[in-house]
Amino acid sequence: MSDRWATFDCYGTLVDWNAGIGRELVRVLGGDEAELLARYHELEPQVQARDPAMPYRQVMATVLEELARERGVELDDADRDALGRSLPSWPFFPEVPDALRELRARGWKLAALTNSDPDLIEASVEAMGVPFDLLIPASSIGSYKPAHGHWEAFWEQSGADRSRYVHIAQSHFHDIVPANELGLPSIWINRLGETGEPPPTRELPDLTRAPDVADELVPDSR
Repeated sequence: MSDRWATFDCYGTLVDWNAGIGRELVRVLGGDEAELLARYHELEPQVQARDPAMPYRQVMATVLEELARERGVELDDADRDALGRSLPSWPFFPEVPDALRELRARGWKLAALTNSDPDLIEASVEAMGVPFDLLIPASSIGSYKPAHGHWEAFWEQSGADRSRYVHIAQSHFHDIVPANELGLPSIWINRLGETGEPPPTRELPDLTRAPDVADELVPDSR
């Protein structure tokens, strides 16, 4: 029987990117953290769509520059890479390591499909302390989610059986929508209590029950 695969978005799902980004935006730009984060999340997909080949570190720097320009803030040279430099220290959500270990203990293979760069996702995975079988960063494939390039690369590199697969992610826009378009089962980790169409296959507030729900969607037949 073929392996079961669980693919994850990383930032927002496993790593608390709002905490990491918000801290740096306030430090560099000042102002209200919630307002800065809301505008950051509006600008980032626009920058990615303009140049899908742009490395994520440069995407973050470009968004920071646009935010600074909008607010009339002159960035110091040392702060232009503030987000990329700080990313390896962004905290992961507390239940994440145990949930990932439990998935591995139940025989799941793990992959990260991330709008990030190889060095950044590798640093985050190392901090979590749970090995992944496959990492697919955006800058390695020249494509940012919600485009389908991550999944195309995943099928090519993993040879995974689509009937023994689930995608687990927090972003409805970046992950749940394309998973639905591709006809793939998904678990929406709806940490922010959002609403969105189309619906995921299943919805959870965090990763605590993700191993049980993944097993329900793809039972272990060993």
